[in-house]
Amino acid sequence: MSALTLDGVVKRFGDVTAVDGLTLTVPAGTCLGLLGPNGAGKSTTMRMITGQVLPDSGRITVLGLRVPEESKQARAQMGVVPQQDNLDGELTARQNLEVFATLYRIPAEQRAAAVDRALGVVGLLSRQHARAETLSGGMKRRLLIARGLVHSPALVLLDEPTVGLDPQVRAELWVLVDELRTRGVTVLMSTHYIEEAQRLADDVAMMSHGRLVGQGPPRSLMRTHVGERAWEYYGSEQRLQEVARAAQRAGVPTRSTGPSVSVLRAEDAPPSLQADLGEPGHERETTLEDVFVLLTGENVE
Repeated sequence: MSALTLDGVVKRFGDVTAVDGLTLTVPAGTCLGLLGPNGAGKSTTMRMITGQVLPDSGRITVLGLRVPEESKQARAQMGVVPQQDNLDGELTARQNLEVFATLYRIPAEQRAAAVDRALGVVGLLSRQHARAETLSGGMKRRLLIARGLVHSPALVLLDEPTVGLDPQVRAELWVLVDELRTRGVTVLMSTHYIEEAQRLADDVAMMSHGRLVGQGPPRSLMRTHVGERAWEYYGSEQRLQEVARAAQRAGVPTRSTGPSVSVLRAEDAPPSLQADLGEPGHERETTLEDVFVLLTGENVE
């Protein structure tokens, strides 16, 4: 069963096409990572799914409901965690959730339990009576996630959930996303952090200039496009150009990273290539970033 379907969705802002014919399917109970640099169209896509922005063309279905025609019903079953902190700083963590529990029409006799459950999922029960403005950045982000979970949604949208956070807090939030997936919640997460998508997502959809340029499980995308191993060569610009040309003649792709050229699909390279080029300066595993750069020529971050 599909929790979310976008079919040929287009959104323009004046002369700028922010989303250009996007087609996506997210199976229920999975995590899809929407990966791309800033300006790729990820946030616009999220806003169309929630009915905040109307598409110019195409079809969006959320949990079997048409959007924007049935946005109100769809939103009732969605949890939305925005990129920007829009908590009420004067209210306590618990009060912030109680307000949203009321807005989502959770019956009065069930609200306390719903708030307790959401606070427990994100590990904030001990800070439930602290005003939101006194919480750390990581705690505020966890509270935003709790707010999006208070009504036990079937689908959660996370828009750049860890942007601006330090690595330790990001790792803590990764655990939360993992827990959502194990609970059977469908997660759509936009991000420009490669390791986030590679670590958390069952499927990754890569966007560039509003278009989908690649989709599939992370390991599958890597095997298909860049293989498992890469050789990195360093040197002068002339040396790097020689490496790229030799790899092209050998039929294996390359990626330029400024001070180096990575020869991708190293395991498929003919033995003569390394004999011609010499030992690489570094041998490494390939990454989703290699895939993205190969498909688009852009860096994700």
